[in-house]
Amino acid sequence: QVRLVESGGGLVQAGGSLRLSCAASGRTFSSYAMGWFRQAPGKEREFVAAISWGGGTTSYADSVKGRFTISRDNAKNTVYLQMNSLKPEDTAVYYCGRGRSGAVSREYDYWGQGTQVTVSS
Repeated sequence: QVRLVESGGGLVQAGGSLRLSCAASGRTFSSYAMGWFRQAPGKEREFVAAISWGGGTTSYADSVKGRFTISRDNAKNTVYLQMNSLKPEDTAVYYCGRGRSGAVSREYDYWGQGTQVTVSS
């Protein structure tokens, strides 16, 4: 069983930064791509960023390119999302997910419980 636990969310002013973490259980973390998604109230869950099993390939939504950076530490079974220049429209619950393979894709089979990010104007 895979368990994903997000942390690092909170309230920040526009222009500020936050770093989200997602700690994964299990010994196979380094074999799978990981991703971050977000869901704002009344909206569908949307893709934010993804990283391949070894960290060599990343992918970002256009709305966060140049502001957010995804990274991973396989020794710590943790994936991170560094969020800079935050905007009020980044307000959402952020979820991490484990990919179904080691390559970056939009298919995920395990999810965390989410962490709230609120950006005030």
